Amino acid sequence: MGMSYKGAISFGLIYIPIVLHNVVQNTNISFNLVDKETMSRIKYKKTCVDCNNQEVSQKNIVKGYEYSEGKYVIFTNEDFEKIKSKKDKNIIINQFVNLNDIDPLYYDKAYYVVPEKGAERAFALLKAAMEKEKKSGIAKTVLGTKETLIALRVKSGIMYLNTLHFHEELRPYPFPEAKTKLDKQELNLAITLLNTLTKPFDITEYKDEYRLKVEQAIQAKIAGKEVVLKDEGDINPALDLMTALQESLRNIETNARA
Repeated sequence: MGMSYKGAISFGLIYIPIVLHNVVQNTNISFNLVDKETMSRIKYKKTCVDCNNQEVSQKNIVKGYEYSEGKYVIFTNEDFEKIKSKKDKNIIINQFVNLNDIDPLYYDKAYYVVPEKGAERAFALLKAAMEKEKKSGIAKTVLGTKETLIALRVKSGIMYLNTLHFHEELRPYPFPEAKTKLDKQELNLAITLLNTLTKPFDITEYKDEYRLKVEQAIQAKIAGKEVVLKDEGDINPALDLMTALQESLRNIETNARA
């Protein structure tokens, strides 16, 4: 789905036209593929298999479903739109759940929900009721060409739409839990270490440091310098758990005093 999507939320007999906007922006640094000999860009051509690999222009490329070998039915964007009923285009809330009932594992993409002109009052009412009761609205709608399970939630007066993974999309847990006997003293030390490192979560304290290093390396290469790796010391895993726990706590106390 592109930058914005127009649809409507319906809840009982209340109908609220809305627009969705992406919450997350892509901050990846983009690299091009080039031939190291000639410094020329590598280009991918879309070619036609049965016509001597002739290049095909974008306007002639359509989606085809192969129903038997070499036989296709063509689907255009208009066809996908025609299939969608009003129900598919609308976000019909058929259930409310407590916010904490949704495991974060199921969350996928996040969108801001903005009301269309004239729908502000109904939108504000739904938002206020959901925030006051700490409820999330569950719905299904078709975004693009895929039916999507969604959760609507409100935080600090802003409504968000999160697309959710269907349960069958999650893979099973790959590690059959082995029964491990724990030492009580080790467990108490582990809990102490965990609590010593506990403080309120502020996500703004965390920055993408690797991205910054890549930007600095780009500037170094532009200036004709070598990329230098800063030595950050080795990580030495201790063999004995008890010693590792005690040393960890000692290091925290030493750093706190420093």
